Amino acid sequence: MARTLVIIPTYNEIENLPRLLERIEATKLGVDVMIVDDGSPDGTGKWVKEQLPLRKYLHLIQREGKQGLGSAYVRGFRFAIENGYDYVFEMDADFSHDPDFLPKFLEEIETHDLVLGSRYVKGVTVINWPMSRLLLSYFANVYARWATGLPIQDTTGGYKCFRVAALKSLDLAKIHSDGYSFQIEVTYKLWKKGFRIQEIPIIFMDRTAGVSKMSSKIIKEALFLLIRLRFLDGSA
Repeated sequence: MARTLVIIPTYNEIENLPRLLERIEATKLGVDVMIVDDGSPDGTGKWVKEQLPLRKYLHLIQREGKQGLGSAYVRGFRFAIENGYDYVFEMDADFSHDPDFLPKFLEEIETHDLVLGSRYVKGVTVINWPMSRLLLSYFANVYARWATGLPIQDTTGGYKCFRVAALKSLDLAKIHSDGYSFQIEVTYKLWKKGFRIQEIPIIFMDRTAGVSKMSSKIIKEALFLLIRLRFLDGSA
């Protein structure tokens, strides 16, 4: 049986995480879950620590303060590689990534190296975003495709499943980007190495509890990364 790890970075997600774990359990896929918590003041990390003896599939990395989404995933990737997992997911804690799509990802990853949950591969499948944010995301992806040449409709999406063998090809120590730029950079580097990438349509629903982590800093970082990838051919 293939071993699968779902990485969920958290910062103040106590309103969402208990329900999310229940939804993952309901899929009966037998996946393990790694929570990477950045010192949540609302007690998210404390709650997860209390759950460890009760949920044997659950793992926790606690970090001091907000260290960023990219570094959280890199920590999770290292854990997956060191502990012999076959597949590893990226998933948000806020229900924007529906656990009901997990089986479809696992079906597709059997014949691919990276499966991306796409909001734009079959029209626009985003619910509850204001038009301004939807337009920003959509045209950011248009620009990202132009800048990098990636044959991907949704380069900035964060619902992904990797074959761990593909992640082993990356020098994780050289990946320092965060947010949107982290998603673009990792996909770009795997694409340049010739790995098989597949997009599948998902329904993306904006969070209903907690606070969004989006910021102008994350957007600016993504724009600078795209310039570096375009002119330095992936040496970023």
